[in-house]
Amino acid sequence: MPFTELQNELDARAAQGLLRTRRTLESPQSPHIIVDGKPYLAFCSNDYLGLANHPQLVAALQQGAQQWGVGAGAAHLVSGHFSAHQQLEQELAAFVGKPAALLFSTGYMANLGVVQALVGKGDTVFADKLNHASLNDAMLLSRAAIKRYRHGDMAQLEQLLGQVKDGRKLIITDAVFSMDGDIAPLPELLALCEKHDAWLYVDDAHGFGVLGEQGRGSLAHFGILSGGHARSPLLNPLPHAGEEANESLRAFHVNRIIYMATLGKAAGVSGAFVAAEPAVIETLINHAHSYVYTTAAPPALSVTLSQSLQLISQGDELRAHLKQLITQLRGGLSDLPWRLMPSDTAIQPLLVGDNQAVLELSNALRERGIWVAAIRPPTVPQGTARLRITLSAAHSTANVAQLIGALHELAC
Repeated sequence: MPFTELQNELDARAAQGLLRTRRTLESPQSPHIIVDGKPYLAFCSNDYLGLANHPQLVAALQQGAQQWGVGAGAAHLVSGHFSAHQQLEQELAAFVGKPAALLFSTGYMANLGVVQALVGKGDTVFADKLNHASLNDAMLLSRAAIKRYRHGDMAQLEQLLGQVKDGRKLIITDAVFSMDGDIAPLPELLALCEKHDAWLYVDDAHGFGVLGEQGRGSLAHFGILSGGHARSPLLNPLPHAGEEANESLRAFHVNRIIYMATLGKAAGVSGAFVAAEPAVIETLINHAHSYVYTTAAPPALSVTLSQSLQLISQGDELRAHLKQLITQLRGGLSDLPWRLMPSDTAIQPLLVGDNQAVLELSNALRERGIWVAAIRPPTVPQGTARLRITLSAAHSTANVAQLIGALHELAC
């Protein structure tokens, strides 16, 4: 029977330490959760600012449901685009310094829609080898030619760009890499786009709300965008041009950027948005299948996200506390037999290597009441299984000290 074949494949995955299983939370998202009836201190959520159960967002969702109901009822292009959606899109565009924005139901759907809508046969996508699975699926769906470059290797990327003479060129990259926690060299990528006449599509799922001034994301972190203008030192002004001409030149460089961020991580709610030039947004409205052919997200979520955006912009203390926790964790785990990978973000991967060994380490922490996810291939390359420790501003220094102590006990 065909089901027997499927079961055999699942059994083989289990034998390799690769079988995925779900656990059921019985409490709201927070550092302290109930899973399958047991309490845990959790270090595996992407709720980086601790907003997922924030009382102001709960109240905003209730108010939004009172005003708009609980469902959109149709796709945006039919009768599902509400004024709450429109207002949030305008707020998001202004927040990240782009002229227009478009809401998607998830980051995965945004990536599928953008890449498929902008490139196709005769075009070329250039992708970092450690990009998220959604970007990988998006480039395959687009039917464009695909060229992958070694993680963060700008020299190889430039070589690949130079080999392509025809068609559109689209560089796609995570801003913060979800399993490594490091940050893509966005200024260098933008400079290569200018040199080789390419677009840059940035997936800032793990940077939005956390990095940059007021949490405006990875572009702001590098000074690329500030109030809609380019500020990168790589985008040099013309020596004899006036300031107005140079400002126009910088804006032209930044026009090459198509920016995506998710709204279910640091923003604490759900969904995603793409921010770009109006012509790009209009193209997505007309050609991005994952936007055109799906029911819009409930407008009550947009009301909630408008409130979330205010909390993010006022969240400097949260981000400062999160940075303090990152420093504490890195200092406390520096002398373990497992290597803490280089990362200045809330994603702190502890490299173990072997699949079974990382499962055993994760299970041993769970026995001590600490929940940290074990990440294995194919999510990460073979031989690089790891604990993906994620920190939140909702954690305390005592919480982090508890994790450090437990890992030191298990290392003995």
